[in-house]
Amino acid sequence: MSDPARSPAPLPLRAPAAPRGRGPLNRLLAAGAALMLAATLASCGSADSGPVELTWYINPDNGGQTRIAQECTDEAGGEYTITTSLLPRDAASQREQLARRLAAGDRSLDIMSLDPPYIPELAEPGFLAPVPDEVADATTQDVVDGALEGATWKDELVSVPFWANTQLLWYRESVAEEAGLDMSEPVTWDQLIEAVQSTDTDLGIHGIRAESMTVWLNSLYESQGQPIIENPEAPAEETQLALESEAGAEASRIIGMIGSEGLAGPGATTQDENVAMAQFQGDRGAFMVNWPFVYTATQTSVDQGSVDPEVLEDMRWTTYPRVAEDQESAPPLGGINLGVGASSEHPDLAYAAIQCIVDPAKQAEYFISDGNPPSSTVAYDDPQVQEAFPMAPEIRESLERAVPRPQTPYYNEVSLGIQQHWTPIADVGEATPAESQEFIQSVLRGEALL
Repeated sequence: MSDPARSPAPLPLRAPAAPRGRGPLNRLLAAGAALMLAATLASCGSADSGPVELTWYINPDNGGQTRIAQECTDEAGGEYTITTSLLPRDAASQREQLARRLAAGDRSLDIMSLDPPYIPELAEPGFLAPVPDEVADATTQDVVDGALEGATWKDELVSVPFWANTQLLWYRESVAEEAGLDMSEPVTWDQLIEAVQSTDTDLGIHGIRAESMTVWLNSLYESQGQPIIENPEAPAEETQLALESEAGAEASRIIGMIGSEGLAGPGATTQDENVAMAQFQGDRGAFMVNWPFVYTATQTSVDQGSVDPEVLEDMRWTTYPRVAEDQESAPPLGGINLGVGASSEHPDLAYAAIQCIVDPAKQAEYFISDGNPPSSTVAYDDPQVQEAFPMAPEIRESLERAVPRPQTPYYNEVSLGIQQHWTPIADVGEATPAESQEFIQSVLRGEALL
């Protein structure tokens, strides 16, 4: 996948709408202005040169988005073609590249695969083209609640849900039986802690200083009914965090106990999604919170001979652990939404293409080929989906309860501040919620630097 050849076109010298307060995009606007003067951007096709060429900026996958782009091109009947252009692998780099180009008024940003946490940052200054009412009506039918919430900013749909993602609790059935846990009932973090202590096994979490820490912490707060940000639509200097709260005390207790007592194993400080999976597949594997990719990855490892087949036979799953016994958990929300750049020359065709891309049948096909769960509830009824992913019902149930990470134009500041103060997890203690809250709010007021 590569950028298509495009002929140079002059860029209109107009400034984008100014964001409210001292938003994180302000630092990008100067760079964006420079790009407006220097970049040579392409025209998107003309009546004389054949179908309009739409560019879809995609996140890395196993080739499924490129296949869908070709399918929708074939189905367009010559009205448009879709060419894919690959974004960087990590979400933070994707955010930076897209934000700079949107700030510059880049006209090639017809369709973008967007990580939900960064959508408010792009929507607030008007960098996303409005979703037409008829498109919103057509693309939000039978969509899981979590994905709809992640596609919305200020009670308005600003992007279209494509695929959604969530974490499950994976466990080794033999260890759960040894620990005396009834996995047909919801389990709590405290029960998992007691189980690994009694069986001398490890609990797979994501303790690395990375975005995954914000994912974990947010779910601990939301599982107690407490958002991390009290007023997400406020200007930066008025944003109020609720890290220092009863929910924060409980979250710090859980994380701190897992870290200080070594319950996540010796590599907790470097434990990301893949490290947690490898640990789970080993001799001390017991319980793990992780994304659905671990199932097919374990299948592949067994087929290749690098993982004992007994691990796969012993592998089970259930919904995300609770904090309190009497309160449902709020699983993490991930996935990708589709947005259209405000400076795209063909927003109507871009949204027509998006309607094709998010068709439930294509979402089901994409789940099977690339392992990325659908946002469409209809796609989960596909027999091939149910055969390939026996945990599909739990994924769908979790996505109905999933809660986005803090939705704010200042998400980057909030997330990095959390990562700095809540890792390493062995050092998390009673003071962590207050210290992290004070630091992040100082950053948002312009009194401290990340």
